[in-house]
Amino acid sequence: MARRRRRPARLHADKGYDYDHLRRWLRRRGIRHRIARKGIESSQRLGRHRWVVERTVSWLAGCRRLHRRYERKAEHFLAFVGIAATLICHRRLTK
Repeated sequence: MARRRRRPARLHADKGYDYDHLRRWLRRRGIRHRIARKGIESSQRLGRHRWVVERTVSWLAGCRRLHRRYERKAEHFLAFVGIAATLICHRRLTK
């Protein structure tokens, strides 16, 4: 039996996710959110949290096999993501 995934405590998002139905959905699930509002707030305050995700996606995009999804099965694709993440960590640690 698979272990249950943990629910995130917080979500940081830019203005592209500023919709009432998304805010309500997050509230119902008990997830605190910080979503910049369109026309009111700047997304700059979210940069500190988003940068980690953007950087990681950029590193993974450097792997040709992951840049375009060649694998049909999700299990195979996720295996390659795991291999790529391992190689990225290895390179960072051996610098």
